[in-house]
Amino acid sequence: MQVSSETDGASLVERLVAEQLPDPRGLEAWRSLLRAHATLLRQLETDLERETGLALADFDVLAQLALAGGALRMTDLAARALISRSGMTRRVARLVGEGLVRRADVDADGRGVVVALTDAGMARLAETAPVHARGVSELFVARLDEEELAILARVLEKVTIDCSFG
Repeated sequence: MQVSSETDGASLVERLVAEQLPDPRGLEAWRSLLRAHATLLRQLETDLERETGLALADFDVLAQLALAGGALRMTDLAARALISRSGMTRRVARLVGEGLVRRADVDADGRGVVVALTDAGMARLAETAPVHARGVSELFVARLDEEELAILARVLEKVTIDCSFG
């Protein structure tokens, strides 16, 4: 299909989206969710790096390991941190180089890899977690009342559960 101009392209996209999302409130809500997510993550990333020098994705890896008791298989860590396995491999290699985590083979064939927090990694997490938590509180939680937080949590959990079984 050839599109002759930007206006025609915009009309085409609007028409195709309207066929699947006939209620414009659905698309408006979706766009708001995406904007909020991108804006919050960008600001949290900026603040954490500026104040601690640690990237938000590195913080998330350290936090996920701590929440799991200190160690996880590489595939489980990638799933929890929402990073591809190849991306996680590169990130973990860098964190190993910084002494924040260590890798260990758990299977005889070397295919099973566990990533574990080191003492330095735990100390780095303890240093950065308050900065991150303060950002979440100021940028997100403080802007919503108790009812809004409860509704948002329920709705997003429902979407997450429904999509994971889809």
